[in-house]
Amino acid sequence: MSFFQNELCFLAHTHVTNRVSISTPDPVDNSSATVHYDFENPIYQAEDGSEEGCKVPGELARLFKIKHHSSSPYRPKMNGAVEAANKNIKKIIQKMTVTYKDWHEMLPFALHGYRTSVRTSTGATPFSLVYGMEAVLPVEVQIPSLRIMKEAGLDEDEWIQTRLDHINLTDEKRLAAVCHGQIYQKSMTQAFNKRVKRQGYQLGDLVIKRIILPQGDPRGKRTPTYEGPFVVKKVFSGEAIILTTMDGEDFPHPVNADIVKKYYA
Repeated sequence: MSFFQNELCFLAHTHVTNRVSISTPDPVDNSSATVHYDFENPIYQAEDGSEEGCKVPGELARLFKIKHHSSSPYRPKMNGAVEAANKNIKKIIQKMTVTYKDWHEMLPFALHGYRTSVRTSTGATPFSLVYGMEAVLPVEVQIPSLRIMKEAGLDEDEWIQTRLDHINLTDEKRLAAVCHGQIYQKSMTQAFNKRVKRQGYQLGDLVIKRIILPQGDPRGKRTPTYEGPFVVKKVFSGEAIILTTMDGEDFPHPVNADIVKKYYA
């Protein structure tokens, strides 16, 4: 078993979350799984949604009271957040390591920097969204900052009350992060839409349609991505299109223009 299979990486998500995740590969078939902790009940989720892909021993699950749930593989939002976080952490480690063998030594520093940095999508640090307050940096201990000196002068009761105030404001802070994220996504959508070139379709145009891959297709990556050609029968203002086969049979439902493209015979 390699070191990669033994190492457990504690990750904080890019987006607002109440959970802490542990990602680990399965030592048998190299598939991955995630254990989410919501501070009450651990929930085990297999990435591919199959119980055969990643198995938690029954004794271990019962011992730690782990509830097993399967996540949907079709555009899973949580998996996308984990992959985005892993991508950013990987970039940080690449800039810190000298050789590929010492990546695990730099991992704690990379995670600390990632969790204490303000994310553009939320306008806050992942640490503050989970714990309700900013992390104390090592430099603040060596050279006491105003926050450290202020808290050092508090007695135990005052410190507990201050901590409770931080916890009570956590939900409000997360809600503000959600609003900030929605505004950020809207601005990103507008920026990308400016670069989109609308491709108009006319009656009688030949097009091919993207195939929405069914789950469990035995062909895997060799599965065709498009089918057709089809004929455009009607175009609506909302970019919905009614297609017909080459034999004149209409599709039962209109399709969106995003999943079709022109076919050049």
